[in-house]
Amino acid sequence: MSIVLVVNSGSSSFKYQLLDMAREGVLASGLVERIGQQSGRCRHTVHAVPGEPGQGVPTMLDATYERELPIPDHFAGFAAMLEDFAAHGPSLDENPPDAVGHRVVHGGARFFEPTLITPLVEINIEELSVLAPLHNPANLAGIVAAKRAFPDVPHVAVFDTAFHQTLAPDAYTYAIDAELAAHHRIRRYGFHGTSHKFVSEAAAAFVNRPYAQLKQIVFHLGNGASVTAVDGGRSVETSMGFTPLEGLVMGTRSGDVDPAALFQLARRAGLGIDELDDLLNKRSGLKGLSGFSDMRDVQAGRARGDAAATLAFDVYVHRLRAYAGSYLAQLDGADIISFTAGVGENSPEVRAAALSTLGFAGVQIDAERNEAADRGIRVISTDDSAVTVLVVPTNEELEIARQTLVAARA
Repeated sequence: MSIVLVVNSGSSSFKYQLLDMAREGVLASGLVERIGQQSGRCRHTVHAVPGEPGQGVPTMLDATYERELPIPDHFAGFAAMLEDFAAHGPSLDENPPDAVGHRVVHGGARFFEPTLITPLVEINIEELSVLAPLHNPANLAGIVAAKRAFPDVPHVAVFDTAFHQTLAPDAYTYAIDAELAAHHRIRRYGFHGTSHKFVSEAAAAFVNRPYAQLKQIVFHLGNGASVTAVDGGRSVETSMGFTPLEGLVMGTRSGDVDPAALFQLARRAGLGIDELDDLLNKRSGLKGLSGFSDMRDVQAGRARGDAAATLAFDVYVHRLRAYAGSYLAQLDGADIISFTAGVGENSPEVRAAALSTLGFAGVQIDAERNEAADRGIRVISTDDSAVTVLVVPTNEELEIARQTLVAARA
């Protein structure tokens, strides 16, 4: 068992990767989008497989194929994906998936490990849609379509929330009426768990120290952003809460806001629940402060002297520092701090600013290492820093594939 298809399904699109887990390499990847619209789009990339050193195998390039066609639903989307595999490779007859892994956003308090998908699990995923109405129904649509396309192999759900099921009650409990909270399942769940698990394990392997002996802080900084404190391989604190809205400043999401501000906007500005939801999720964060949702545009504006972009950057960094200090206290110090995802991996300015006030904890950044354009996992702290600071490229698809194999072999 070595070939795994990983599916990440949204309401109007899905991404996929076909991985050879014997070498943990990607054979093909793709995107099917605009599902249900007048014209859909497929992009399929066949990845070059490197030859063994010394064999004189010529260097090959990835090949990408795109087309537009009607894709009325997810079933049609998977049919189009199978057509692309048949037309461009790799052949699924020669590389049939041994298992299919599915990203599922919300597992509530029910799912804490990769889970073989049965009809009962599907019912649970659907029922948990009340906690993730934008995500779980779309994830389930992908599962149903994928099971029709690949009916004879195990399908496994890997939940974004699962890694955070180790949070203690004092970390996941909100201080509101306990009976009401329990009835409506209001608590901190945490998200980006697949990425936080992958990065913290990769960091431990990189420094060649036992995972169970390390205290780590992982900053996942993309358009969505979260930070997690990992103690001995267990998530003990995380910034996202009941939804992915809580915590850090993000591309379009506000992060932490005093709930009473929403009461004020409802009473004085006349905003309804849906309008407040739209405000905090789609018109806030970096976009709300500067007009730009992409950190690269914010930094470019800051370099031009744009006051709004400068404030957006400063608010973003202020929140990072606040959480870094809090998690150092929760962990009683840290051995490793890692940065990952689009901003975390590619913005030396954000990394340096986020940690610039942590000298009291022995955190020292090496400016030259931090500015280097190297790819892959790397150290950006000084040799004498008390805390090792890393950049660790995340790979959620590979982590899903790994967890899928664990569940499929069980």
